[in-house]
Amino acid sequence: MMKKRFWVAALIRAIRTIAQTAIATIGTAALLSEVNWLAVGSASALAGILSVLTSISTGLPEAVEADGDWLDASRTIELADDEGDDITPEEAACHVTVRNPALHPEDGEDG
Repeated sequence: MMKKRFWVAALIRAIRTIAQTAIATIGTAALLSEVNWLAVGSASALAGILSVLTSISTGLPEAVEADGDWLDASRTIELADDEGDDITPEEAACHVTVRNPALHPEDGEDG
């Protein structure tokens, strides 16, 4: 079973998702008296459930422990410009190139 750290992170993420969904749903009404509270509650609850299920199925980066538990170490993100040269963190804010070794076997292990 997943560790306490995972469940705490999943709960925090679900609460944030519920709050964001409630804000978005309430925001569709022009007046407070026009808010469909049943729809707000229903959509928010569903969003929370989906958030927990997504966390279970995909994992949570914020719940990764130092030993790499819950993290597939084979997944990496490489930053490069259009010519394949390494880019600085400042340049990374502008664009990111993600290369999946499974889709690009010609790159080899080192990319």
